Amino acid sequence: MYHDAHRWGLTLQTYVQLTMLDQHTRPQTSPVRLMERSIHSARYVFVENLYRSGKMPEVDYVVLSEWFDWITRNMNVSIDLIVYLRTTPETCYQRLKMRCREEEKVISLEYLDAIHHLYEEWLIKGGLFSVVAPVLVIEADHNMQKMLELFEQSRDRILTPENWKHGP
Repeated sequence: MYHDAHRWGLTLQTYVQLTMLDQHTRPQTSPVRLMERSIHSARYVFVENLYRSGKMPEVDYVVLSEWFDWITRNMNVSIDLIVYLRTTPETCYQRLKMRCREEEKVISLEYLDAIHHLYEEWLIKGGLFSVVAPVLVIEADHNMQKMLELFEQSRDRILTPENWKHGP
């Protein structure tokens, strides 16, 4: 997809939407379900980025948007809390390079900057798309030790359903 987003964007995002729908609608076996991303972030950030960057034709964008709208109207894909690990594109890029995953070698700082901008627009600035749940922002430009401390400080806020509707 990174090599030819125009060709593979719709295919990948259709599959992402399907897998996210599956994750959202699976029977829940514990009090809390944690997901790395949601069907909402797939649509509001990744699909939006493909379209805005000119890598997704308008017809593909409209089809994915219509599917997303139908899903959100007809299925329960609600979420209770969004935990936004707010990291600068530069830190993301450094971490990506340190991981050294073959499939990530083509990801540019410009791409990460565009993704970051869309997350900020959606979750912080309240732009084009509505925020579908309370947002807990954790500043994540820290080393692993500091991040573990921040996660521990946020544990009850994240893992206790009674705390989801209240402020941080």
